[in-house]
Amino acid sequence: MSSETAPESPSQAAAKPVRRMAGRRRDEAHRTATPLELFFDLCFVVAVAQAGRELAHALAEGHYGMGLPGYLMSFFAIWWAWMNFTWFASAYDVDDVPYRITTLVQIAGVLIVAAGVPRAFEERNFALFVVGYAVMRVALLTQWLRAAAGSTGAERTMALRYAGGIALCQLGWWPALLVLDGTARAIALVVMIVAELSVPVLAERRVQSTWHPHHISERYGLFTLIVLGETVSAATVAVQSGLDEHEALARLLIVAVGGLLLCFGAWWIYFAEPIHDHLRSNRQAFVWGYGHYLVFVSAAAIGSGLEVAVEYAVGQAHVSGAAATAALTVPAALYLFTVWLLHARHVKHGVAQLVLPVAALATLLCTLAGANGVLPAGLVTAAAVAAGITLRARQG
Repeated sequence: MSSETAPESPSQAAAKPVRRMAGRRRDEAHRTATPLELFFDLCFVVAVAQAGRELAHALAEGHYGMGLPGYLMSFFAIWWAWMNFTWFASAYDVDDVPYRITTLVQIAGVLIVAAGVPRAFEERNFALFVVGYAVMRVALLTQWLRAAAGSTGAERTMALRYAGGIALCQLGWWPALLVLDGTARAIALVVMIVAELSVPVLAERRVQSTWHPHHISERYGLFTLIVLGETVSAATVAVQSGLDEHEALARLLIVAVGGLLLCFGAWWIYFAEPIHDHLRSNRQAFVWGYGHYLVFVSAAAIGSGLEVAVEYAVGQAHVSGAAATAALTVPAALYLFTVWLLHARHVKHGVAQLVLPVAALATLLCTLAGANGVLPAGLVTAAAVAAGITLRARQG
């Protein structure tokens, strides 16, 4: 596809005949997210919201052994399907009718997963969850087969390896979640997650797919935005429901201010510096892309933590004040540290390198303040932003 070609309207794209699916140029100019990709992200956040809501309920009841594993596993399935589509689209998006239909099928799959999340948390019934995941993965498998048909040589081999790896992993998920139980299920889940993560590494060991660095960094940034937006939405709903408790109004306002400072700071810190110039090879891109599981899972969990803090403020959470605050400070600290690890450390110098790790530690220490720790955690994040701005101004 020529970088000089003018963008087509949706109606023009939809009217195009089926195209040969071959890798796009990695240096293609003006490569940006498409409306279909944005729609894809918005639908995936429905599943993220479901997982976050179930996590909040579990944490507020003190059911950590049920809530945390369920959340991490659910989020892995959502994130992995999102990530696989994102990197595939960066290299092979042809935006014709078959491509669009297959993408919409993947969206249908994540909506099935979203419907199955409550059952997976509350009843350990993974049937609907597995069906939705299968729909997403089989749809992507057909995309890779189509890419193989449109390619030759090592690129064709790579595409076939992707398709074969997805198929084999999909066969393993059914017994892992629907047949096994207890310790055997836990071991099988670990094996399956390792297998899934290994597919891209093995498929691209000889040739790299032609993902676009700027497009990939933009896609990850947009999904981060949407997840943070869902966090703000969850906190807003929680505060709104708590306003009926008039005697808790002052405590709710403190939680709301601290939560907003955290969310605003999380946005500022992630987008402080562009990262696409760092993504030059698969070695760097795999670490960065896989590491974003922690960024996304912690960003979404901040919203769950805010819900727990609100429930504690109005007397509806069955945990201690320190536990309610930890539901917020632990994911916030993980977010700050992971963004430093994946982003800031590649572009910061000198004392600026210490800002986010110190902020992550200080955020964790806010847990010691018990129920009063939410506002200090928000102030720590705001201070980290201010320190970063000041140090950058001095260096610049």
